[in-house]
Order: sequence, then C-alpha cells, then structure tokens
Amino acid sequence: MVMMPDGSIVAKEDAMKVPRQHYVNGHPLVPPFPEGLELAMFGMGCFWGAERVFWKTPGVFSTAVGYAAGVTPDPDYERVCSGLTGHAEVVRAVFDPARVSYATLLRLFWESHDPTQGMRQGNDVGTQYRSGIYVYTTEQRRLAEASRDAYQPALVKAGHGRITTEILDAPEFYYAEEYHQQYLAKNPGGYCGLGGTGVLCPTGVLASAGDTR
Repeated sequence: MVMMPDGSIVAKEDAMKVPRQHYVNGHPLVPPFPEGLELAMFGMGCFWGAERVFWKTPGVFSTAVGYAAGVTPDPDYERVCSGLTGHAEVVRAVFDPARVSYATLLRLFWESHDPTQGMRQGNDVGTQYRSGIYVYTTEQRRLAEASRDAYQPALVKAGHGRITTEILDAPEFYYAEEYHQQYLAKNPGGYCGLGGTGVLCPTGVLASAGDTR
C-alpha cells in the first residue's frame, strides 16, 4: 500500500467490477438507465442498511452502494475503511420522479438515520460513516438545505445536537464490491446498524415539493 505525501492512498489500477443486474428487482445496476429517471445519492452510515431503505421504496428503479466524496480514484473497501481515502459509504438511488419525489427520498434519508453523529453512525465509527447528501441539481440542493433547516429545530426540541450532514455537489460514484451490493437481500440476517432518531421530519417544505407521507 503506497502512501501519498498528503497521507492519502494511491489508486488501484482498475475499476470495480459489479453485476449488471440488481439482485432484488433485476433492473440494471449500471448505466444506461431508462430515459426520464433521476439520480440521488446519500451517505447515512453503513451502506448495507441504507440501500435497503431505498430499494424497498416504490418508484425507486435501482440502487447501488459505493464510495464517494474522497480523494483516491477507484477505492475499495479495505482502503476506505482505513480512513485515508476520505470516502463515505453511500447509496445511489435511480428513481422515477413521476412515481416518487426527491422530497420523499429526503424524508426517508433524514428519518432513517441520526444526522447529528459526525463521523459515526451508531456503533460504526469512522469518516466513511458520515452523513451526507450529494446533489445532482440546483433543485436537489435547495430541497436538501431547506429540509435540513426545517429538521434541525425538531431535533433540538427532542434533545439532539446539531446536524452534521454534509451537502455537496455529487462527486464521482465508485461502485463497491459485488458482495456489498444488495447485501441484506443476500444475507437477510446480516448486520444492519441503521437507526433513526424517532423524530419526524416536518412536512411543510417537503410536502410542497411532492412528498406524501
């Protein structure tokens, strides 16, 4: 393992090879996707449980887990877990906006994990488990920031701290290894460290953007 002067790890020589079809629904796991579909990307701790939240959501066409928002091209699990590549574990959802709104996906994101824990999620500790929303459009950014600002007072009222979720333009998505894809469908009794705060996200800003609780 070769270290760069800044402490990051050099890239692998080849990109990750993943199945072409989703294990749960048989839809494509890799592009091209049908016309009219959109992308969303979230980091919310261990990506095993995060992915299941979205593949179970009607209107989500396909999901994949991977690594994003780091500094090393083509990372793998071992390198990401070292903390030296800077990546977060993420889930990318391909969704049909005619069937499910981005606002609904945001609500699921906020309510399915604890966005106040910084570089951890429950018992999973490390920079790769940080909370993040990675936006593909200016409208996604607007909704992400507005929903964060609406959710913060509700969390504080319930005794939680400040939201630590990073909201960034969507970086390159690197697929995780095949065994991570749809992991909890392949291993129904597998580990899932995902857990929300029990605080509901206020409906106002999201309802106006198409969320139906």
